[in-house]
Amino acid sequence: MFRVLDLKLDVRGAEHIPASGGAVLACTHVSYLDFIFCGLAGLPSGRKTRFMAKEQIFRNRIAGPLMRGMRHISVDRAAGQASYQEAVAKLRAGEVVGVFPEATISRSFTVKPIKTGAVRMAEEAGVPVIPMTVWGSQRLWTKGRPKNLTQRHVPVLIRAGDPFHPGKDDDLEALTADLRERMSALLDQAQADYPEKPATKEFWLPAHLGGSAPTPEEAAALDERPRGSKPTT
Repeated sequence: MFRVLDLKLDVRGAEHIPASGGAVLACTHVSYLDFIFCGLAGLPSGRKTRFMAKEQIFRNRIAGPLMRGMRHISVDRAAGQASYQEAVAKLRAGEVVGVFPEATISRSFTVKPIKTGAVRMAEEAGVPVIPMTVWGSQRLWTKGRPKNLTQRHVPVLIRAGDPFHPGKDDDLEALTADLRERMSALLDQAQADYPEKPATKEFWLPAHLGGSAPTPEEAAALDERPRGSKPTT
């Protein structure tokens, strides 16, 4: 499908993903397709990534069988300990596990506050954390916008940063803050490197770069609205 659409995939930093042993890929989240693009970074090292994804996807009649067949990890947010322990077990067994520490797609296309889970599971399993970003995938399918999976020639940038190894004596809250800074720096660089510089206020550009995406504050307000409700005027 990517070849037919002639997506311009640009993967850098894939050498940071180890050829063997467990690792946590901690990726920014701007699109429903990010797990596909983030996983591509492991292929040069011969690695496949098991992603943690909300259990609603596994109940979907089309996506569910695919997610189970690829052995991704279902996350029930009301009872997340079981999926957390499953991820730690896979890491200890030498697998690569992908997580989206922001938990949900960022409508503002900036890095939201992140959860400590990525750092905690890496510390417990004794594996590195590799910060990552994907940029451009939001043009195909993102939250609050109709999907457009037939666009051709869309550049998608995938970046992996330097790994770091959380230790048992480390301050996990401080490491989580550091991880967010690393993810933000990768995203900023990917946005700066992006080959298309539109002159109009495109929906897929963050507000601070002149786009029409909501600001982080506006995005937070949208995320807090009850599902199905409409904004007031």
